[in-house]
Amino acid sequence: MSAEEGLVLSDAQRFDWLRLWRSEQVGPRTFRTLINKFGSARAALEALPRLAPGGKQVRVASKDEIEREFEAAAACGARFIALGEENYPLLLRKTDSAPPIVAIRGELAIFKRPAVAIVGSRNASAAGLAFTERLVRGLAEAGFVIVSGLARGIDIRAHQTSRDSGTVAVLAGGQDRIYPPEHASELERLLEGGAAISEMPFGWEARGRDFPRRNRIIAGLAQATVVIEAASRSGSLITARFAAEQGREVFAVPGSPLDPRAEGTNELIRDGATLCCSAQDVIDALARQIEMPPRTNFGSGMSEGESLWEEFDLPEISTPPRAPLETETAPVSRPGTSADPGEARARIVALLGPAPISIDELTRIAEAPAREVRSILLELELAGHLARYGGDLVSLI
Repeated sequence: MSAEEGLVLSDAQRFDWLRLWRSEQVGPRTFRTLINKFGSARAALEALPRLAPGGKQVRVASKDEIEREFEAAAACGARFIALGEENYPLLLRKTDSAPPIVAIRGELAIFKRPAVAIVGSRNASAAGLAFTERLVRGLAEAGFVIVSGLARGIDIRAHQTSRDSGTVAVLAGGQDRIYPPEHASELERLLEGGAAISEMPFGWEARGRDFPRRNRIIAGLAQATVVIEAASRSGSLITARFAAEQGREVFAVPGSPLDPRAEGTNELIRDGATLCCSAQDVIDALARQIEMPPRTNFGSGMSEGESLWEEFDLPEISTPPRAPLETETAPVSRPGTSADPGEARARIVALLGPAPISIDELTRIAEAPAREVRSILLELELAGHLARYGGDLVSLI
């Protein structure tokens, strides 16, 4: 049986597909090659141990492991859907590195709607968060689903703003190992009208190398990717690169040259990404995208021809590690939930940048008392670190 559109798997075949996908040294392209060569996942599993060169043993996922995964999926309401089946996300199916089987929770119908991916800085500024809300509301009103990675900063704000209109969270770990942990309850709320998707095993805790893998799925699920605030060599730029390689639209929100959080987005614009100043920019471009040629690859801080993993063949993913994460940062306490004045000041400074933001907007995004915010701003001004403008706008110097 080949991995192609119109596929309908029996329960036994689905079990074999997941077992083959969880086996050592089997990535998306190797999986397709094995299925097409041997005719079925079961035949490929039987042949796999003797295929490795030099007599090296290839570890095949055990039946017990896969049974535990199916039990875990049933417990949390997830479904395993194979590449080519009716409910497999159509846009993801068209990508070169589509995972052969994914676990999905939530509304399957959401993957049939047009989608825009929004990604950006975890340490987002107040201006970046405010623009994210405005952009998402405009796209939602036009009927777009919002796709993002459930990370802190821009990602979670995009999900929260599109909660009622439809959003898809792409997970770097298993469906039962949400990262960051503090977003688990938010994800449950998003699932009421949206969905969560992961290619990783149940019980798998996300590691640094898993985030680029997740990013290719974020880009693959959407007609366009918008990057809001990304430092040079940011993971968001990897998402943009994947989108460009698949011929999808890439947008970047410009920022101040003085703000490190805008270095990556400004580089994207320099290298050919479409400048995004409003939701209408995205809507207009997608309305005519059929007439547009595929875009060239944009720079992402990686050398020409460099691959994130060799031919997208992924390493063994059978035993969840418990090592510290390599790419995510520690959670930042909100000033409204801490009595530490130093934490509150650090939070406000982190939200400020060279771009002016209204004090009311800053207070809302910081979720802090207005009196506390104004007191901190006064301290910053007296120290020579704050600029004030008309209309009650402020920026960091």
